Amino acid sequence: MLKRMFPVLLAAMLLTTANHVFAQDGYNEPPQISLSQQERQLIESNNDFAFRLFREVRGNVSRVVSPLSITYALGMLNNGAAGLTQQEINQTLGFGEAGADAINQFCRKMLTESPLLDEQTRVMISNAIFINEPYHLLPAFQEKAETYYDATCQSRNFADGETMDVINQWGSDHTMDMIPRILTEQSFRPNAVSYLLDAVYFKGTWTLKFDKNETKDESFNGGELVPMMHMRNQLYYAENNDCQMLALPYGSEAYRMTILLPREGKTVGDVVAGLDGRQWSYYQWMPLEDVDVKLPRFETMNRIELVEPMSAIGMPSAFDPYRADIPYYCDQPQYISNMFQVAKIRLDEEGTEAAAITVVETETTSINPQEPKHYQFHADRPFLYIISEQSTGAIFFIGQYAGEGQTAPEPDGVSAPEAVRRPDSDAYDLGGRKLSREPGRGLYINEGRKVVGK
Repeated sequence: MLKRMFPVLLAAMLLTTANHVFAQDGYNEPPQISLSQQERQLIESNNDFAFRLFREVRGNVSRVVSPLSITYALGMLNNGAAGLTQQEINQTLGFGEAGADAINQFCRKMLTESPLLDEQTRVMISNAIFINEPYHLLPAFQEKAETYYDATCQSRNFADGETMDVINQWGSDHTMDMIPRILTEQSFRPNAVSYLLDAVYFKGTWTLKFDKNETKDESFNGGELVPMMHMRNQLYYAENNDCQMLALPYGSEAYRMTILLPREGKTVGDVVAGLDGRQWSYYQWMPLEDVDVKLPRFETMNRIELVEPMSAIGMPSAFDPYRADIPYYCDQPQYISNMFQVAKIRLDEEGTEAAAITVVETETTSINPQEPKHYQFHADRPFLYIISEQSTGAIFFIGQYAGEGQTAPEPDGVSAPEAVRRPDSDAYDLGGRKLSREPGRGLYINEGRKVVGK
């Protein structure tokens, strides 16, 4: 069983020092993860996987999921796969013909470099494999798990009465106690072949904190009262016909949370329906605007079953005992008998803390430039949020907040933009010059608003 805990990160934006929101004399641009053109394409494709997955699992309640956690879990296991099963995993995660080696290199780079980007933001990515004593990991597989994922591999007797507690303690230790239990007596299987875990922990402090004295109970979505934080400042902001977009950076701005607030008459589903990896890369650039922000203080925790969603988006054979082709994992052919993720996010005036675990169980066989505007971004209705690393745009977490009364039940075992439409009317560039033809990608001005063209 592959099990994984993942912290929640919100989307980081790729911005230059020239249009930096909090630019000051002597300001140093945040450290960046250097990527080749091929690696950037792989991240774009992996982000596309994030949106496809979220469309499958989001439902109508507050929910958070870590697609990057799933990438790590399946990336490790994929080194033991072959044939159609490996092809499906590669395609589903967005790595296509690049294959297992590309997944390994991508995961290695993010594992080693993302924790070093910001001294004010803590990021930990950890991996482990627990294998039942009758079985043995194949040496070539174990070498890759240790080399690329820093995985600790333990052989244990799952029937010893202690293994479940050992696995739970590992998860708690690597999520700073945010998720103290991932297995219960009901969910732990002494006859499973293995538990493969990837844990990610994130704790970031807002670059600009919210004033706690400004937090007031206000109605959310026309109903319940929620603690609504408030701020007005120069912030990264853009909008289109479907939603308003706001990026809130952490620390030295190596990481950010991007919030997409549907316009009146639109839903989170409308917004996420058109999102993919390429469009997300366009949204990494937002100008600074004077924005009045209201954002709920909230906490969300959920368990998401992943067998059906992952099958639906492209990798059904790995879950089929008769079709799975995972011959290079251990000394018996394997299939994924179960897969789920437990995730948690806590957001308040100071910042964000999050964690998640994915579990896979294996068994043998627009604005006028001359007239600056003041924007309101009042997140008093359901919204989408994304946590990503700013220099790559890599999505660590994606979630939606639907209100405290719309939170998924506490999981067992745990205590506790669509492409922008091009304008029909006159459009202008940011210098106020009328465009002579239909605008392409980038920012332009239409009917007094800054919008993003695709």
